[in-house]
Parts: sequence; structure tokens; C-alpha cells
Amino acid sequence: MSSYQQESSQQFRWHYAEFDDSNFQIHGRTLFFIVVLFSIIILVALLFIYARWVCRIGPPPASTSAPHARSPLPPPPRGLDAATINSFPIVLHKNSPADGGAGEAECCICLGVFGDGEKVKVLPQCEHCFHSECVDKWLTTHSSCPLCRASLRVDSPV
Repeated sequence: MSSYQQESSQQFRWHYAEFDDSNFQIHGRTLFFIVVLFSIIILVALLFIYARWVCRIGPPPASTSAPHARSPLPPPPRGLDAATINSFPIVLHKNSPADGGAGEAECCICLGVFGDGEKVKVLPQCEHCFHSECVDKWLTTHSSCPLCRASLRVDSPV
């Protein structure tokens, strides 16, 4: 076994002088593939930088791209004014046994049941009934019936 150890130690005996890389050369295809790979990496990096620049800046505003375009109209007011809300009639609710209780028996905003003789506000276009406090809060932010969405806005004649 000593001869085996001697042979194996000779195989793995490396010296720095044996690894002289002064003769290292890149020829033909290898050089071509290195240049192509380096070019692809640079191209992808430039495309990435350009994409980030475009996304950061964003599209041009509409006013600069079309100078003849009109400015957008301001949104119409969403709710009704207090005078219009107060002009809606308030009636006393009456449970009629002739309907078999099929009439409106509850406020769809608060889900409270209308009592006999309770004051309810009637919307003129659709004639739906609601508690006055409930529908007043609704109509300050919306201009439609909370149940059927019928418009309650009164268009003034021009």
C-alpha cells in the first residue's frame, strides 16, 4: 500500500508553476459568443432602464396632446338642496286592512316598520315613503329615490 500512496501523492502534487496561464488565448467561436452574450446583457439592461423611465413619466396629459380639446365639465352636484328636500310632502302613514298589509310597511333606509299615524315623507316621482329623517340624510348626498333610483332632480327650464 505504500506504493499506492506514493503514486497517488504524485498525481495530486500540483505546483503553481505548472499552471502558467500566460499562454491563455480565446479563439474563434468562443470570442464570438462572449461578445454576443455581453451585447445581449447590455441591450436588456438598456431596455429595462428605458421601460422604468417611461413608466415613471407616464403618458402626456390630455391638454398637451390635443390643444383644441375642451376641458372636462365639472361633475354635477350629487345631492339635492335643502329647499327641494323640504318641499316634498309629509303625510301620516295609515295601515289599511283592505290592502292586506301589502302596502309599504317599512322604511327601506333604516328598515324600521311604519307605525299607524307615523309621519312619512313621500317622494313625488315614484311615491315611495320613508321616514323623514332617513330620506333627508339620503337626499343631501344623492338625487334619486333610495328604493327605485328614480331621479328627483328638478331641471330648471332654460
